[in-house]
Amino acid sequence: MGEHLMMSQKERTRLGIMREIKAGTMTLVAAAGVLRLGYRQMKRVWRRYQDKGDAGLVHRGRGRVSNRAKGKEVKQKILQRYEQRYGGFGPTLACEHLKADDGLEVDHETLRRWLLEQGRWNLQRRRQKHRQWRERKACFGELVQMDGSHHDWFEGRRG
Repeated sequence: MGEHLMMSQKERTRLGIMREIKAGTMTLVAAAGVLRLGYRQMKRVWRRYQDKGDAGLVHRGRGRVSNRAKGKEVKQKILQRYEQRYGGFGPTLACEHLKADDGLEVDHETLRRWLLEQGRWNLQRRRQKHRQWRERKACFGELVQMDGSHHDWFEGRRG
C-alpha cells in the first residue's frame, strides 16, 4: 500500500483501470482504448500487474542511476578543481575554464546541480533595479521638449 505514494499520476490511473479489469467492470480492449495502448501492450501491462501487483505498474527505471551520469571520481575531481581555482565563478564560466584549462568537460547545468546539492551555490534571481517614474504633468502636452543639438536645424527661425 505504501507504493502508491511513489506512483506518478499516469501510474495511478493505470492502477485504477487495472482494478476495474480485476473486478470485471472493464475489458482489456476498453482499457487499452482508455490508456491509448495497443491491445498486446495492454496484455503485457495486465500480466505484469497480475505477477507483481501494484509494484508492477511502477516504472522500472525509477531509482536507477542514469547511463549518462558522470562517475563519482570524475564528479569529485571536478568539484575539487572548482573549489581550488574557480570558487567565485558561476557554473557557466567555471565550466568554460574547466574545459579550456584543465580538460575537464561537464555541462554547466550539471555543475550547477552539484553545487546546489553541496550548498556552494544559491538560487537567487537578480532583480531589476527599481526605476522611479517622474511625476505626471497636469495637462497633456505640458512636457517641455528640448533640443540638445548644436546644429541650427531651424535656420535662424528659432523663436
